[in-house]
Amino acid sequence: MSRPRLVLADDHRIVADGLRSLLEDDYELLEIVEDGQALVESARRLDPDVIVADIGMPLMNGLEAVRVLRSEGCRAKVVFLTMHNDATYAARALEAGASGFVLKRSAAKELLEALETTRAGGTYVSSDVAARLERASASQGIRSRSPLAELTPRQRQVLQLFAEGHTAKGVAERLHISSRTAENHKARIMKVLGVSSAAGLIRYALRHDPPSD
Repeated sequence: MSRPRLVLADDHRIVADGLRSLLEDDYELLEIVEDGQALVESARRLDPDVIVADIGMPLMNGLEAVRVLRSEGCRAKVVFLTMHNDATYAARALEAGASGFVLKRSAAKELLEALETTRAGGTYVSSDVAARLERASASQGIRSRSPLAELTPRQRQVLQLFAEGHTAKGVAERLHISSRTAENHKARIMKVLGVSSAAGLIRYALRHDPPSD
């Protein structure tokens, strides 16, 4: 029987190499990528059965990458692997289309189980997070609609790049658009989020978008 085909996304090479050792006996590792945009391109090209992805990555975070893939009909099972022990991130991961949320510190004992569970059609959340996620969900505390949900995938990508400190010219170069288009995206994002300055935009992004792991 052939092994399930897997793409791994993590911008820390040492972590990725450790995960390779953990996974390679049970999964065919197709590719390791280091940012969200590369993950989208890899999944489009290779059509994996399973994706294991970090949340905080450059260019496009893991949540946004999975949202893009789901909007395109990608059916791969997704397990997020992160250092953030936070029910809010877990909720966002599941809302984005993931079936698993595993803490990096628990990967050695939980990742293979999470993958098995998700491939069987279930959902897996690290035990350290699951109880808080259930309580928060019950109180509706993490289900209120965020203004970020009103942004298009491209706008969320532009927001992340500005939050990473790129200028409009730098954003334009990375996304292959004009500086004017980057500035127009920025203006629309500021209007949707209700912020009035570039500094305010960056503060908003850092508070609400996943930081790098």
